Amino acid sequence: MNKILLIDDDAGMRHVLQRALQSGGFEVEVASDGREGMKSFGTNPADLVVTDLVMPNQEGIETIVALRKQNPQLPIIAISGVTRIKAGDSLKLASKLGVNATLEKPFPLSKLVEAARKLLP
Repeated sequence: MNKILLIDDDAGMRHVLQRALQSGGFEVEVASDGREGMKSFGTNPADLVVTDLVMPNQEGIETIVALRKQNPQLPIIAISGVTRIKAGDSLKLASKLGVNATLEKPFPLSKLVEAARKLLP
């Protein structure tokens, strides 16, 4: 079973996304910010990372850069909603950093599961 690391600071969103990915047949580890996500990835690497972009302690962009340094081939999905900067702008930046897919919140849960399936064998 493929393992996904899901990083999002919103507990409710994290729970909904975790359940959707588990229903899609994935094992899911969760983290509440980029710093926690990097610690989790360091001790128990995932096959794919889904990360929000705007979070406390360590933003998603910083997390993507750090993950790319550790594992350039790791599939990453960036997610973001309307925040202090436009979601589209932050998702474009994430794309330039080499994420494999982006989703702007709110999105259908099926889109996340579909994106994960496309990126994992």
